[in-house]
Amino acid sequence: MYQATLSRRSYRFSDLRQLMAKASPARSGDYLAEVAADSAEERMAARIALAEVPLKTFLQQLLVPYEQDEVTRLIIDSHDALAFAPISHLTVGDFRDWLLSEQADSAMLAQVAAGITPEMAAAVSKLMRNQDLILVAKKCRVITRFRNTIGLPGHLSVRLQPNHPTDSLQGIAASMLDGLLYGSGDAVVGINPASDSLPLLEKLNYMLDDVIQRFAIPTQSCVLTHVTNTLRLIERGAPVDLVFQSIAGTEAANSGFGINLALLAEAQQAALSLNRGTLGHNVMYFETGQGSCLSSNAHHGVDQQTCEARAYAVARHFSPLLINTVVGFIGPEYLYDGKQIIRAGLEDHFCGKLLGLPLGCDVCYTNHAEADQDDMDTLLTLLATAGLTFLIGVPGADDIMLNYQSTSFHDALYIRELLGLKHAPEFADWLTRMHITDDLGRLRDTAANHPLLLALQGEQP
Repeated sequence: MYQATLSRRSYRFSDLRQLMAKASPARSGDYLAEVAADSAEERMAARIALAEVPLKTFLQQLLVPYEQDEVTRLIIDSHDALAFAPISHLTVGDFRDWLLSEQADSAMLAQVAAGITPEMAAAVSKLMRNQDLILVAKKCRVITRFRNTIGLPGHLSVRLQPNHPTDSLQGIAASMLDGLLYGSGDAVVGINPASDSLPLLEKLNYMLDDVIQRFAIPTQSCVLTHVTNTLRLIERGAPVDLVFQSIAGTEAANSGFGINLALLAEAQQAALSLNRGTLGHNVMYFETGQGSCLSSNAHHGVDQQTCEARAYAVARHFSPLLINTVVGFIGPEYLYDGKQIIRAGLEDHFCGKLLGLPLGCDVCYTNHAEADQDDMDTLLTLLATAGLTFLIGVPGADDIMLNYQSTSFHDALYIRELLGLKHAPEFADWLTRMHITDDLGRLRDTAANHPLLLALQGEQP
């Protein structure tokens, strides 16, 4: 039992699960799950009580039972007690103060990351203002490598997302060219296919690989199909760079995705066996989003933000090159409006970075949400200030296959210019060699005989 008194009224919370849910900022998904605080006063009382909870409690009082859930078992069995030692004496409130202190610099945060559980990260985020989430995330340094180096301080990468509603190779190539000529694509060139047809998926892999190899682009490709399809593609000899999979924070939710930890481990080993990375061996790409556990009725009464943080434990186990939250994609049933989407994006980024992950964000919303592009401009600016690893680049910010609003190649230009952010260094060198950017990283005017344009027209460069 946890309790706190406000305005001469005593609030009681039956267990840690309820306390965490009641302390969460208001969002539609938690109201849908009937776990949210009934009032702002109850929410504040829960935060006061949560601040007094020792971090050690999260290793003893498990929100999802150990016997029922392999994600819980992963969190507990892989917990690094040595890394946890410097902060093991702290309460959640003390942890917040420590994270905001000068003592918690980049080196120290990297040292303790493996000792922080997702529930600890989620708990402390509930006590933080937006500026706190930004400041701490900015101090976290997470660097990954495959064919380039992602996550360096002062850098921001972009996933080039050339989706097409019929998987037209020509349409995808046109969007890919558009993105490359705007300097996007250093995180990954990643296609969400409309079809699960294995022959088509194979064609997409070969097309992406052909462009990357022909022009010696220091980046990686990914066809974002189910992990079982990717395993079959690897068996067929397709040129697979990264293995993609959507993941969630409970075993039951992952079962709904048709996956488990053993399957992800098999896929990781299959990708590593191809040895296609030139600078590193981070071969996994994951996507997450608040509400995924609730949408499959697999949340165990845990609030959606804590469930999201638990998904990061799954990702951390497989050392991904990239992971991003598709923060507004799941819809207003879970994040109702721009205010909730902005808060969730900052929480996700903070929790992921604190746990040692290369967290990016699809700064996005669906057309039936109470949000607009101004809200996305705000979230993009806040996340980039907080050290976002990568964002999404879609032609015109309008994904014509998935039918939602994201960020454009122009948005990437805006945020780079505003904050002086650079491309991945190997990709920046390539852009200069290809006369796409000048020596200062500014876009050049592209002539009609540019090799990439000629290639799209079917001519030899």
